Amino acid sequence: MPTVSSERDGRIAVITIERPERRNAVDRETAQGLYDVFKAFDADEGLDVAVLTGRGGYFCGGADLKAISTGGGNRIPETGDFGPMGCTRLRLGKPVIAAVEGPAVAGGLEVACWADLRVAAEGSFFGVFCRRFGVPLIDLGTVRLPRLIGASRAMDLILTGRAVAAQEAFDIGLANRLAPKGEALAVALDLARQISAFPQLCMRNDRLSAIDQWSLDWDQAQAAEVRLGLETLSTGSAVEGATRFVSGQGRGGAF
Repeated sequence: MPTVSSERDGRIAVITIERPERRNAVDRETAQGLYDVFKAFDADEGLDVAVLTGRGGYFCGGADLKAISTGGGNRIPETGDFGPMGCTRLRLGKPVIAAVEGPAVAGGLEVACWADLRVAAEGSFFGVFCRRFGVPLIDLGTVRLPRLIGASRAMDLILTGRAVAAQEAFDIGLANRLAPKGEALAVALDLARQISAFPQLCMRNDRLSAIDQWSLDWDQAQAAEVRLGLETLSTGSAVEGATRFVSGQGRGGAF
């Protein structure tokens, strides 16, 4: 059985970690599977959004510590787009939503932070649980977590390794949506369909500008936003959208 599966739901890819007996901990095979399936998603013109979930009520318990303890830990290349958890160094051109049930801890937290949005179900929890075992954050957790929730809150999680329940995760901006227990995937799919319904090039270019600005100074970020904006405008999508607005569509926030 593959440790990562992918299914299509219209223009949505549903990607599932298939190791519930290990709380969906990621070993070498699973890391390679996550890398491969997200590369394929990004290249597929028939897909707009990916939803990442885990089988059996677990999102991801991090790297497989049992494999690490026997010398079979995940690969850790110093360069390139392959991360120890597989997908965490990938710069995709399309958005990913994490549908979190149960634990999203250690490397699983880092995978969730790699996603663009996170839906947290009641009973789910996040945390730097690897703090307890001397395993470092090495999938950009020390970079993404402060950017998502601020330096002070991130330092709290990084230093203490404490569990953060779904409601607190939502309150501090780590989770974007809450869901009833067992409904994270359904809520994430609904959110994915909303995103898929928008004009895609405009949304994707705005997304990339928001991601890239972290590594740019003000003038560079401004230039990058203008370049991507002009690329969008050159397709005529803004004129088309404005025409729809004038005809009465989309007013009052409707879509």
